[in-house]
Amino acid sequence: MRKTSIGRRGFLKRAAVTGAAIVGSTAAPGGLASPPVAGQVPARSGPASAPAAARESDPGGSPDVLTTDRPGGDFMVDVMKTLDFEYVAANPGSSFRGLHESLINHGGNKAPEFITCCHEESSVAMAHGYFKVEGKPMAVLAHGTVGLQHAAMAIYNAYCDRVPVYVIAGNSIDATQRRPGVEWDHSVQDAASLVRDFVKWDDLPISLQHFAESAVRAYKIAMTPPMMPVVIVADGGLQEDPIAPDAALRIPKLTMATPPQGDSGAVAETARLLAAAENPVIVAGRLARTPAGMARLVELAELLQAPVVDQGERMNFPSRHALNHSDRARELVGAADVIVGLELTDFWGTVDAYRDQLHRTSRPITKPGARLVSITAGDLFVKSNYQDQQRYPEVDIAMAADGEATLPALIEAVKRSITADRKRNFEERGRSLAAGRQRLLDRARTEATYAWDASPISTARLSAELWAQIKDSDWALVSPIDFVSRWPMRLWSFDKPYQYIGASGGAGVGYGAPAAIGAALAHKKHGRLVVSIQADGDLMYAPGVLWTAAHHKIPLLSVMHNNRAYHQEVMHIQRMANRHQRGVTSAGIGTTIENPNIDYAGLARSLGVHAEGPITDPKELGGALKRALDVVKRGEPALVDVITQPR
Repeated sequence: MRKTSIGRRGFLKRAAVTGAAIVGSTAAPGGLASPPVAGQVPARSGPASAPAAARESDPGGSPDVLTTDRPGGDFMVDVMKTLDFEYVAANPGSSFRGLHESLINHGGNKAPEFITCCHEESSVAMAHGYFKVEGKPMAVLAHGTVGLQHAAMAIYNAYCDRVPVYVIAGNSIDATQRRPGVEWDHSVQDAASLVRDFVKWDDLPISLQHFAESAVRAYKIAMTPPMMPVVIVADGGLQEDPIAPDAALRIPKLTMATPPQGDSGAVAETARLLAAAENPVIVAGRLARTPAGMARLVELAELLQAPVVDQGERMNFPSRHALNHSDRARELVGAADVIVGLELTDFWGTVDAYRDQLHRTSRPITKPGARLVSITAGDLFVKSNYQDQQRYPEVDIAMAADGEATLPALIEAVKRSITADRKRNFEERGRSLAAGRQRLLDRARTEATYAWDASPISTARLSAELWAQIKDSDWALVSPIDFVSRWPMRLWSFDKPYQYIGASGGAGVGYGAPAAIGAALAHKKHGRLVVSIQADGDLMYAPGVLWTAAHHKIPLLSVMHNNRAYHQEVMHIQRMANRHQRGVTSAGIGTTIENPNIDYAGLARSLGVHAEGPITDPKELGGALKRALDVVKRGEPALVDVITQPR
């Protein structure tokens, strides 16, 4: 080896001589070196598919200034710090390399701290879940055309859920400054056009001062109800070029807009209707923007002793409260004489029945003469292309206003409208509702015992075993619950605003795992015990987010609802097969996740997460959950794979 190997110094010496010869001459016929002709560019040699770095050429001329200690990205970071971002989530990309470097060096990787993700969809979904706990946006960096396309579905989920995700997309605008090769593929004339139909606002700043003003404006727009995602396109040159010595840059002051309240006359009329109603019903959708939202809704409901239907898009109302009658929504709506909808996504669907049959039909379920009141900021902003606004509801009073901001005035107006006789009637109604609420809980507990010892494990048993392990802790559930038949909301006691984050908004698969981890990141500094019931198909969209949880030590227990299928789609195929009179035996084709079965515990362990399973015996579930929660309490993520019944 000593005789045949090349020493380091010898190798470097030869490389230097060879390099000088290549730079100083061009190849002449016969292999002889000849000096280059003035003004002539040496011909390229080698295959056209050579790496981009090898194809970059030095234009010659006077020596370039190759370094700067004050790039534009530093000022961009200064702007971001004034917006109080705790975190910025990203899969690294060259289109925002300048901003990335400024964040970790100039910004010290603190406020915001860089959260490394393995997919842009995960970055945005993490920010989505984070906001629904913390109440403020988390920044996301997206790489050029390909990164923004990856992020698009998660941005759409946030748009449908009215969540203000703050996206900064890298791009190279000046075509003459793009590096040859892939940078052209990843650059675009109008980057935000990819997602413009489902964001609230976007801008392409062309100067650093423009960036400062647009960044602050974007934050304000995103956080003004109705809240939605925003996009700022950050040009690569703006990030990387030196800040001019005489640049007079300043960061504008952020002044948040006061959420709009309902018209005083409409509020007074609504209060009069509620005070006079014999069977009022309050229905809440995305009402609770802040922790105050739940407290105000409880105050209004108790003042009227009126039942509340919480549609589960936010944590609006305590689940065990005597006035929570969400499990008999249709019965209540059908008997109501006054229905007040607070930030409803689908008022029409709340008061109408729809039949998905060969000939689709619908009909109102409200009784004649029922008065309908809508209070929603959704009426202040509607777009046309993406049809998330649902059917047009015919209501009697429509307040284009923020529901939570309107509640204090409505509560005071109701107090002024209540007489002593009406108050006695309300108390009697309250006693009847409390007895009915206890019957709902007793029924849920009885129904949960069905298939208690079955294998695969029932979703009721899974939910009950998990509740038994967390109920004495300061806990939070960070996953949707519809796909497990709402068992947690039926069996657990949710009484704090942060204990549930609601649904995904756009129902785009792939939301659950990263949103749960983003929410767990927000809970981390509060020391809460965070759990998620994780759908199997959802996790497979971007399982790399488990690595993010392990890498950043984000404590979360993910309990796999592993029914080995996209079960909603199984049911759709079964419905179609029945409608077409073909039987349901083939409904598993294209909808199940079997042959091979996925080893989620093995997958999680390969990504650095403690894992157990698959668990098929319900008697083993409690012990596995306890062991996993011990890991979570130490500050690390864990996963338990549970083989479950479909729903």
